[in-house]
Amino acid sequence: MAFTTPQGRTATSLSEINVTPLVDVMLVLLIIFMVTAPMLQTGIDVQLPETRYVKDVNPEERIIISISREGYIYYGSEEIKYSAIPDRLKKDAKGTKDFIFLRADKDVKWNSIVSVIDQIRGAGFSEIKLVTKPFKEPQK
Repeated sequence: MAFTTPQGRTATSLSEINVTPLVDVMLVLLIIFMVTAPMLQTGIDVQLPETRYVKDVNPEERIIISISREGYIYYGSEEIKYSAIPDRLKKDAKGTKDFIFLRADKDVKWNSIVSVIDQIRGAGFSEIKLVTKPFKEPQK
């Protein structure tokens, strides 16, 4: 396609793609994903008890069972019944040597935690890890 300039000359149109707006949009999307990705943690929000010795683990591709303050049991982020724990573990685990991570709110009664551990062991899993958060020294 040709255009005529005010001086009467014929000029051809530019056939190049302007990538500046595309780069701007991609950078904005990158920043949005970088900000929101840490907020997308697997599971539910529980107030973990604090301990002095905590090991960092990567929760991806791990089996995480959580107990909320109200006593609801979650498998990942899905609420399940107490009796369904063994079936879900046998279905999703690669073997009985897999680690099962148990997250429980600090206000949950000990009886609930022990009952869930009993269900996990009843399914044949003995590697149960209790998830805690690091202890923070009080400010003086």
